[in-house]
Amino acid sequence: MHGPQALNPYLSGNFAPVRSEDEYELEIVGEFPTDLAGTYYRNGPNPQFEPRGHYHWFTGDGMIHGFFVDAGKVSYRNRYVRTPKWQLEHAAGKALFGGFDPRATDPSVMGKDGGVANTNIVWHAGRLLALEEAHKPFELDPCSLESSGYADDYRGRVTAHPKIDPETGEMVWFGYSVGDTPFSKTVSYGVTDAKGCVKRRDDFEAPFSSFVHDFMVTRRHVLFPILPLTGDLQRAMRGGPAFAWEPDRGSHIGVMARDSGVETMRWFTTEACYVFHPMNAWEEGDKIFADVMEYPVAPLFPLADGSMPERSSARLVRWTLDLASALSSIRREPLDDLPGEFPRFDERLAGLGYRHGWFAGRAGRREDIDFDCIAHIDIKTGKRMTYPLIAGDAPGEPIFVPRSRFAPEGDGWVIAIIYRGNEDRSDFAVFNAQDIEAGPVGIAKMPRRVPFGFHGNWRPA
Repeated sequence: MHGPQALNPYLSGNFAPVRSEDEYELEIVGEFPTDLAGTYYRNGPNPQFEPRGHYHWFTGDGMIHGFFVDAGKVSYRNRYVRTPKWQLEHAAGKALFGGFDPRATDPSVMGKDGGVANTNIVWHAGRLLALEEAHKPFELDPCSLESSGYADDYRGRVTAHPKIDPETGEMVWFGYSVGDTPFSKTVSYGVTDAKGCVKRRDDFEAPFSSFVHDFMVTRRHVLFPILPLTGDLQRAMRGGPAFAWEPDRGSHIGVMARDSGVETMRWFTTEACYVFHPMNAWEEGDKIFADVMEYPVAPLFPLADGSMPERSSARLVRWTLDLASALSSIRREPLDDLPGEFPRFDERLAGLGYRHGWFAGRAGRREDIDFDCIAHIDIKTGKRMTYPLIAGDAPGEPIFVPRSRFAPEGDGWVIAIIYRGNEDRSDFAVFNAQDIEAGPVGIAKMPRRVPFGFHGNWRPA
């Protein structure tokens, strides 16, 4: 790559895009469990053309990677999410949108839809939905992965991390910076019922405009983290960062009962920290507990003056919020010291008390977002097991799949995409969830690499 992107780390190595759309039957090493049947969908940024301006990893075009598992065999298919942005640029044969840099956008598309649908992909109420920070869900065919278009019934932007209530089947979701003003303080809260009908969407004002990547939902409450990774259009138009770390703003957590109105929101506060992803949250009596991957400083983003802060890593931390207390402070308690990200658990217990969690870890301890192991933590005992990878290999987000619908918590499989750095290709691996350190029981070998991406989910057959 030449020009202004030549030194951009998110356009090289396994961050670099793969622009072909392929279909493969994969070679199996070991054995894929015969009771593992369904599809693993993974989303991630994959710019169609060399980007304009300074490329940020979060702004590449969405590409869906599908691993179809049946009777011990695995096939693969990948497709771009053909958003309006993708279609405009495809017709032009070049990039037109500037990502987080509005000054780099071509005048011909100024004010047009720049959604990329690149962050998560969920299956709910018979629909496969690609999600990102700032637009409506984008629907795709679950088998062909062909694009269908925006799900207009959501009536506006929905961020990338909805929660599916295991007891009601509802999908609980939110959107931030909603409305006609970019980087607004307005946040939406929404609920889609088990049949796919949007039954609620309410707006409220946050303390400031924040990059609110994820949130937390319990059986009775919803928690909105407004953390000091701030959005500012005027700053961006002056040539500064659209999103920047401003720790003096502090951290604010809005708590609302799910059956109440947004006017009942109560705000708790703590020192500056950042969380991309929680593991799970639940309540016991008047106390709410949230296990989160907490950074002391937001990674991947600059300070308001454009300089980069010191690198930092996330570690698993428990937040405790006491609804019965007159104080609005948050107790923060470390649970594990292994740096990591992409925490997942047995999501049949979403919003409820749980015991087992998995995440991509970094045993090498370098402060960065690269990972070199997969970790399993027993929340009850505090015991952690890891599967270390050889130098050059890196895991993606580990996903738990129960052995059966009624299997006990944690009884099942963990699936993950692993990049093989020495071969510049990827594997799709399956582990016994309770014996991660034994390594994969089965591997489906890709003939090429799957670029590093964000989130995926399993759809049972």
